[in-house]
Amino acid sequence: MSRLTQSLKKAFAVDDAGPAEPTEAQQVVVDKVCREVVRRHMTTPALIFLEMSRPLNYVGAQMLHFFQPIASALMDTAGYEQFATFMERRGSLEYMCRRIEHFESECVARQESEKSPDKSK
Repeated sequence: MSRLTQSLKKAFAVDDAGPAEPTEAQQVVVDKVCREVVRRHMTTPALIFLEMSRPLNYVGAQMLHFFQPIASALMDTAGYEQFATFMERRGSLEYMCRRIEHFESECVARQESEKSPDKSK
């Protein structure tokens, strides 16, 4: 392969389809966001929003980077940067949807176990 062909191939490369796998630092931040969504009982609206914004995923991540100076005055900058970097990846929204659904199912299971009377008494 010529050098030009290799550089063009790299220039137009996209991530593989499917959910992205975050680094450990990114997973901590993403899980924190997803747990907060479930804690506030916003699972359905969040999933709808994430699915609707899928075509604008990269643009949204760039907006996060743009607003980082403002956000750094209000929150943890390292976590914010990790989250913005993860959101740039193609499968990040699918990963977030799966994590939100996972935490929602845990929440529902916990609520069901609290409602059911203990039969050992």
